[in-house]
Amino acid sequence: MTFKVAIIGRPNVGKSTLFNRLVGRKLALVDDTPGVTRDRRVHAAKLYDLHFDVIDTAGFEDAAASTLPGRMRAQTEIAIREADLIFFTIDAKSGLMPDDKTFAEIVRKSGKPVVVVANKAEARGAQGGMVEAWELGLGEPIPVSAEHGQGLPDLRDAVIAALGEARAFGEEEEDADEETAASEVLIGEDITDPDAEPSYDDTKPMRIAVVGRPNAGKSTLINALIGEERLLTGPEAGITRDSISVDWDWHGRRLKLFDTAGMRRKARIHEKLEVMSVQDALRAIRFAEIVIIVLDATIPFEKQDLQIADLIIREGRAPVIAFNKWDMIDHPQELLAELREKTERLLPQARGMQAVPVSAETGRGLDKLMDAVIRTHRVWNSRVSTGKLNRWLEGILAHHPPPAVAGRRLKIKYVTQAKTRPPGFVVSCSRPDAMPQSYVRYLSNSLREAFDMPGVPIRIALRTSENPFAGKAKKRR
Repeated sequence: MTFKVAIIGRPNVGKSTLFNRLVGRKLALVDDTPGVTRDRRVHAAKLYDLHFDVIDTAGFEDAAASTLPGRMRAQTEIAIREADLIFFTIDAKSGLMPDDKTFAEIVRKSGKPVVVVANKAEARGAQGGMVEAWELGLGEPIPVSAEHGQGLPDLRDAVIAALGEARAFGEEEEDADEETAASEVLIGEDITDPDAEPSYDDTKPMRIAVVGRPNAGKSTLINALIGEERLLTGPEAGITRDSISVDWDWHGRRLKLFDTAGMRRKARIHEKLEVMSVQDALRAIRFAEIVIIVLDATIPFEKQDLQIADLIIREGRAPVIAFNKWDMIDHPQELLAELREKTERLLPQARGMQAVPVSAETGRGLDKLMDAVIRTHRVWNSRVSTGKLNRWLEGILAHHPPPAVAGRRLKIKYVTQAKTRPPGFVVSCSRPDAMPQSYVRYLSNSLREAFDMPGVPIRIALRTSENPFAGKAKKRR
């Protein structure tokens, strides 16, 4: 039985750096700018022989509930309620600040066991901050350097002392957690190749990334889907920075949703922090199976929307469009017909892409969106037998054979499916380099229609079989 540890403290004391150190990889964004973290992030962690879940939180600030810092504080208070142990983190280099004492009182009232973590203890002058930390009245401060990995043995001992050995180590668990561990596929964690070729399996958690421009309603959509205020939302654009994963069960199907930062045009991105956020979102796309593209229905198909969709298709992920803010549309039927026509015309790379009108605010259309996700995922995993493919090819060659190039007719011998996720086909032909791209597109569109594979990228590779007598002919000369 594991326990939960919440890392809290005021901004810029190194909470995310400590989080990354405990989980063993750089999942949380880290920057010198105060207030980088906004949402709370949960992940499995290890501290020598201790195994637990750790929660990264936003910097604790004293602010009105309606403001962004106030909403961030509410997320931190939820983390405190969920946790079994609190790491109250201070900056030993700068010493105590007035806010530290205020928040220490809040932590004390929670009644949870507390370990005071004096971070940045490697810095010159940190000893003074260590002495000041006793004023909090939360026990002995533990000097650590999250950046350099110093002081972790003392932190382990402090955890055991705070929880007791029975609670800290829990009961001996056998191999029961193997399935859970296998399901923890997170951003940047290359456990499995996303382009591997498995058979369709609906028992594994489906990885779904939710992407779009800033303020399209991505976090609000995820909150509406899971039925709780799990992610920070508000009228401000660009609230989300980290890619946050949320586990969810939909009609018995396990899902892992990834909220991502809004992606603006590259020319508009100047700050290092926004660059890091967008890179995190791109990693989410690469490791997702389904990508829900959230478009603002009041201003859909901006140039950036199309670039995001094109990126997803080039990465081979399965796209689904959600036209959000549908509750603000005056003539929904007319607009929906127009938007679906634009989807077909502007995104021909994945003809037949599922596009669903939704309202994250009212909850309208969410079931239809998830039905579209499941259908698209099945298509993305679909496989066609070689026999069926070559019977289809016979009809294609009879109806529309390849053109002649430089006076020589191109010959196609056979076709087979080499992979799924997305569907990939190998076409054996006489001169692959001479095959016109227009004919390759014709094959792709015909495959899509003949075998009912709408809305996902289809990859076609042209190959030629070597002539076994070509080398001998050259030798005779």
